[in-house]
Amino acid sequence: MMNLKIKFRESFRPFAPSVLRESVSDYFEMDCDSPYMLLVAPVREDIRIPMSAQQSSLFGIEKLNVPRSTLPAITHVDYSARVQTVRAEEHGAYYELIADFARLTGCPLVVNTSFNVRGEPIVCTPGDAFRCFMRTEMDVLVLEDFMLDKRDQGKFLDDMEWQQEFQLD
Repeated sequence: MMNLKIKFRESFRPFAPSVLRESVSDYFEMDCDSPYMLLVAPVREDIRIPMSAQQSSLFGIEKLNVPRSTLPAITHVDYSARVQTVRAEEHGAYYELIADFARLTGCPLVVNTSFNVRGEPIVCTPGDAFRCFMRTEMDVLVLEDFMLDKRDQGKFLDDMEWQQEFQLD
């Protein structure tokens, strides 16, 4: 849903995982640092979902929409992922966010994506962040120690033909 309601891009595009460094080898066939999402690693066999014969015979978008692992949002069609490892010493607040998520869910990784809409530049300022938040179907925006709930916001007046503002890739 994030692809369609927030990023406004094709639904089959996977996201990158941010994973606690000490847990990376529990999910991926790698055990090294990847702090800048420069490394692609196979998802471990034990969390892959093999395609059935019927799924393998699908074509195009139907085949791309078949979940490849128990972590479908971050698993590419070839069972790989572009991994970002997170260490407490380097990214304390982000590390704690993922660690808290792990305590709640048992899963020490979260989806990571650029903060922008397809075809637009990456958000750089609080104003950019608010504008992107209001123009998409995001529910909540967190900026430092502040949390904005979409239901608490008034009508967004900067609602021009913004999707025509930038050429799509």
